[in-house]
Amino acid sequence: MHPITARALRPILASAGLLVAGSAAAGQLAYVPNEKSGTISIVDTATDQVVGSIEAGVKPRGLAVSRDGKLLYVSDQRRNALHVVDLASRKVVGDVELGDSPEGVGISPDGRWVAVAVEDATAVALVDTGARRVAATIKVKGKNPEHAVFSPDGRWIYVSAEEGSAVDVIDAAAREAVALVPVGKRPRGIAFTPDGKVAYVACEEGAAVVAIDVAGRRPLTSIPIAKAATGLAMQPDGKRLFVSDGKSGAVFAVDTATNQVTGSVEVGQRPWNMAITPDGRKLYVANGRSNSVSVVDTATLKKVLDVPVGELPWGVVIR
Repeated sequence: MHPITARALRPILASAGLLVAGSAAAGQLAYVPNEKSGTISIVDTATDQVVGSIEAGVKPRGLAVSRDGKLLYVSDQRRNALHVVDLASRKVVGDVELGDSPEGVGISPDGRWVAVAVEDATAVALVDTGARRVAATIKVKGKNPEHAVFSPDGRWIYVSAEEGSAVDVIDAAAREAVALVPVGKRPRGIAFTPDGKVAYVACEEGAAVVAIDVAGRRPLTSIPIAKAATGLAMQPDGKRLFVSDGKSGAVFAVDTATNQVTGSVEVGQRPWNMAITPDGRKLYVANGRSNSVSVVDTATLKKVLDVPVGELPWGVVIR
């Protein structure tokens, strides 16, 4: 009997769903919008190499991936539109007009809705992903809204704004702002714990992250962060929160059980928005002034390498 080779065994394992994690990881791609280049860099998270680029309008900012992984939604600050990108062809296949200066993009857990913070309109545009049209424009109190993030259950949309010191809470079903939670000056990134009980908000000028009781709509505590808290990324198990500091060029780790900073790592210049791999092992940090993405090993809290991308990367989303 001839021995079974690894090549022959591979399709058998694949059909049984038994391929090793390294092979599965090869399918995970990180997408990085480059504001000045008008492109989206594609990074393979298995090799941490740029494997492609997508032409995405004039000034791409916020990103969200559809739940089936086939489409990428991209806000374009100059075109005042949400581009719909087919990830197989890497081409823009549709546009949704939004209003002046759209920025952060969030997608509902069921993938039916995309929420876009539209700065000059002081509003959030709620886009029907099936019809590819704006279903509602929801006014908020905070001026220059930057991020619009759905809670894990899809009931709420939390909205941060550059000119303000509070977070708007939108009832997604009612399509109206129903609360304003005080946080700190110039709120930026938003992240929820997986159970949806606590929301964290980075406050840039307040140099802190504020934890919010979602049910009570009230702040729980404020966590000091060096010079300027900007972007947030929650570990998938909810045990740690990662906070970028745009002024100190570092990322801080926060233990969500104690709400204490437990460590930090230097990355690039002006670290901004971030994303973490589904297994929680690697954090990708967009460095706006370094034109790079730093890859951080979350277990050791060490920088693995810097990946060169386009000019002025705004954030990261992982498929």
